[in-house]
Amino acid sequence: MKKYFSILLLALFMPFFMQAQDLLDALRYSNIQVSGTARAGAMGNAFGALGGDFTSISINPAGLGVYRSSELTVTPKFTYGNTEGNYMNTLMEDNKYNVALNNLSYVTVIPTASRSDVGLISVNLGIGYNRLKDFNSNSLIGASGVTSSFMDDLIENANGEDPNAGWSDYYEELAYYHSDNNSGADLMYYDEDAELWRSDIQINPFDQNIQNHPVAQRKSISREGAIDEYNFAVGLNFNHKVYLGATLGVTDIYYRESSTYEEWDDQNVIPNFVDMQFDSYLRTTGTGYNFKFGIIYKPVNEVRLGASIHSPTFYDIHDFFHTSMYSRNDFEDAGVVDDAGYSPLNNYDYQLHTPLRATFSGAFVIAKKGLISVDYEYVDYSTAKLRRGGDGYGFSTENQEIKDAYKSVGNIRVGGELRATDNLSLRAGYEYYPTAYRSTSLGNDQFKSNDELSVYSAGLGYRFGSFTFDLAYRLTDMMEYELPYSAPSSGFYPVPEAASFDGLTHDVMFTLGFKF
Repeated sequence: MKKYFSILLLALFMPFFMQAQDLLDALRYSNIQVSGTARAGAMGNAFGALGGDFTSISINPAGLGVYRSSELTVTPKFTYGNTEGNYMNTLMEDNKYNVALNNLSYVTVIPTASRSDVGLISVNLGIGYNRLKDFNSNSLIGASGVTSSFMDDLIENANGEDPNAGWSDYYEELAYYHSDNNSGADLMYYDEDAELWRSDIQINPFDQNIQNHPVAQRKSISREGAIDEYNFAVGLNFNHKVYLGATLGVTDIYYRESSTYEEWDDQNVIPNFVDMQFDSYLRTTGTGYNFKFGIIYKPVNEVRLGASIHSPTFYDIHDFFHTSMYSRNDFEDAGVVDDAGYSPLNNYDYQLHTPLRATFSGAFVIAKKGLISVDYEYVDYSTAKLRRGGDGYGFSTENQEIKDAYKSVGNIRVGGELRATDNLSLRAGYEYYPTAYRSTSLGNDQFKSNDELSVYSAGLGYRFGSFTFDLAYRLTDMMEYELPYSAPSSGFYPVPEAASFDGLTHDVMFTLGFKF
């Protein structure tokens, strides 16, 4: 009995081999975790009702109105990330170090002429930079005795068995050997008698339940880049009880992903085929803008309530993409032959509108000796939209897939601070970001609905005169699931197992501040 797989379901799990813009790109640049100063970082970035820290300008710009004095801050960050990949019960690890500037900001406080505690107390202006997302990571997976193959999807597409896919210059074209110009990896060929494409990895290529020889597989993925936000903000202080704020955020995307996939005959049972390698490279750059508006209300000195709304970020994005494929075959008449195929260089422009975001916050100050703060951030990822492809493409199919695959979520940020002495404060926090994937889509279970991200943080702050020093340690625990390569959808071919990626990222950040 044939098994059928939703095209949408498969699209969710092939992020390393899709050169077209799709729902994965929409989520990659919409799913952010705000980060700025070390004080906020140590307290779980739960600053929607607190303010007085430049990180809050990317959460609730009313926090700018809380400032009582002007301030200059700078925050470097040091990162070590380790990712454990589990593919078919085989564990492999890889890691990456990174140094970045997490925050740079300047705030000026302009008191009103009356200098009273009634009416408008001050107009505060802020300009600076916060990091919204860090892409830097290395990961590795591999296994032996695998009976699905990278070639299965290419053969299916070449045979026209997937009505939603076809021959591609970036995949199938690279696998076919062109004798006229000696190009192509010579990994699949056309059987004129059966009028079907096939590969030597297949045992029974003409059945409706195709089986493969076992192969060994390995894949390495390297990612670099970040989403940064440059903020221009104004905050108003009324009666030291009501604070209003607005921010113009200008965002910048740089994302680079390169992957190397290898497959080889480790048991020496496949005719002709020795090994193959597929390399993929994607570089994305883009700029966007958004608007944020917020309010903080202090009904009594001990209680602070906050709310903010963020417009979608309107991005103009450019993708640069190419692939290459290499192979070795051992023929009886020619011996071991090396072949290679190279794709065209693909440049493509498009737009992305990320979802609107809303944050609701509360904080409780405990006898001026400590505080507890909570943020709840609502985001509906199903409302992200791809727009205006450079060739006039409208992305209606992809936007419907986004709507079907993603859901609304509530992100939680919790933080606390204890003033141990007049100069020393101790801090801790927690953040939880649930998966954006629905549990089912088009009647199929989505195993990416088990993706999740949590952040545990702690730190301290020390004040001496006009200078402040804040230190934070953050542990990010991320679990994601992906397919190692594109899966066939016709039901004729083996489907690869999903790999899990368990990532632990250690961040040490410190902020130097000067108040004046």
